[in-house]
Amino acid sequence: MEITMIRHFMTQGNVEKRYIGTTDEPLLPGQSASFDYPAAGAVAVSPLRRCMETAEILYPDAGKYICGELKECDFGIFENKNYEELKDNPDYQRWLDSGGKIPFPGGEGMDAFCARCVKGFCNMVGQFIEEGYPVAAFVVHGGTIMAVLDRFAHHEEGFYHWQVKNGEGFSMKLDQEQWKSGVRRLTEIERL
Repeated sequence: MEITMIRHFMTQGNVEKRYIGTTDEPLLPGQSASFDYPAAGAVAVSPLRRCMETAEILYPDAGKYICGELKECDFGIFENKNYEELKDNPDYQRWLDSGGKIPFPGGEGMDAFCARCVKGFCNMVGQFIEEGYPVAAFVVHGGTIMAVLDRFAHHEEGFYHWQVKNGEGFSMKLDQEQWKSGVRRLTEIERL
């Protein structure tokens, strides 16, 4: 199976470098595909508006499968704020000092977030295999991509190695028979 994972296009919060997790903001007006994205018969999409709008731009004719587990992290009290607004907040400094390892105050912890994203990815891949889609796409969030690839790409660099800009992502492959038998790996991973 061939899979493409794409981060949604740019929002105002992205421009302002805000922590945009659960905030359901739209894309900036006038955005379009900047290059040829791989085709897909089915598309798994986060239910947040920025992903839904990006999926419609990139894959208007493909079947869309909404998956709540693919949403971005809940940044808690840091939601919709940027560094300048948070730099004097002791909770923010504590979170930075932990290397992002402690949960966001009032939000989600990294382990729970990654486990949720991995579960959603596995569920959608299983459904695509069952429904006979040899080529699929995921239009999701940067954190979602990092969580999934950190788990299945077997790369030593870790979570942040998989960071991408808006509208960018990765193409990859998986062996459907191995996946169904529980041997879950992504191979031939390339940046778009």
